[in-house]
Amino acid sequence: MTDQHPTEKFEQPPYPEQVQDVPGTTKQMDPQPDHGETTYKGSGKLAGKKAIITGGDSGIGRAVAIAFAREGADVLISYLNEDDDARDTAKLIEDAGRKAVLVSGDIREESHCQKIIDEAVAAFGKIDILVNNAAFQMSRKSLQEVSSEEWDRTFKTNIYPMFYLCKFAEKHMEPGSTVINTTSVNAYQPKSVLVAYAATKGAIQNFTVSMAQLWAEKGIRVNCVAPGPIWTPLIPSTFPPEEVSKFGENVPLKRAGQPAELAATYVLLAGNDSSYMTGATIQVTGGTPTI
Repeated sequence: MTDQHPTEKFEQPPYPEQVQDVPGTTKQMDPQPDHGETTYKGSGKLAGKKAIITGGDSGIGRAVAIAFAREGADVLISYLNEDDDARDTAKLIEDAGRKAVLVSGDIREESHCQKIIDEAVAAFGKIDILVNNAAFQMSRKSLQEVSSEEWDRTFKTNIYPMFYLCKFAEKHMEPGSTVINTTSVNAYQPKSVLVAYAATKGAIQNFTVSMAQLWAEKGIRVNCVAPGPIWTPLIPSTFPPEEVSKFGENVPLKRAGQPAELAATYVLLAGNDSSYMTGATIQVTGGTPTI
């Protein structure tokens, strides 16, 4: 990426109004997100590492998968049912000369989380990096619009799998391994239209700190990343079209972030450069304050 004014680095709102079904797909988005396909350059920071990324088919997860592969890691992508997006991500991993493993299914199910770990160990022999990134949200103007089923789905997608996956992965992770959880700026500035989602993102930060303390003696570091408004399929599939068109305009940098702009943060937390960091949150918010 070339140096330039950060407000002008990528397209600014208004974006075209658009609607997708949940969970959304990359190819239907306008403008197309940038995951670092043509810009991310690796330098061997994760050479020989084996990684799991939930929600790795698109959005932030795809950008992280590209970066990890170009830094030398083999990657297992966990995703729900977005097969086309997952195959596109797998090709990008393989084009970097690394092994890609795809595992589809619902991470709300404890048994499926066990399957993810089992398939990673079968394919790689170990787990060095676990990225808990998959998430679900819906935008609702009234609490009465939030069904019990939706509330349940949000928590069971966003926080339960972190417990399941960490528990099943623990015996396969050696000292020096890392866990990276995706929280959100909503953990600091929760939005009234995202009551369930924001609550889970606060829970993720607390889970991260607790796990960092619990696993410190094991030498497993646990950190998280708090993105601001990032241009992913989750946005046109969960916000009204009029909100999509102005997504990100209220942050100081006046635009939505691109998935590629988070990749280096995950690489930092996955590698040895962050060896004295655990229980931390790195905010990538476009300037939205978190203090």
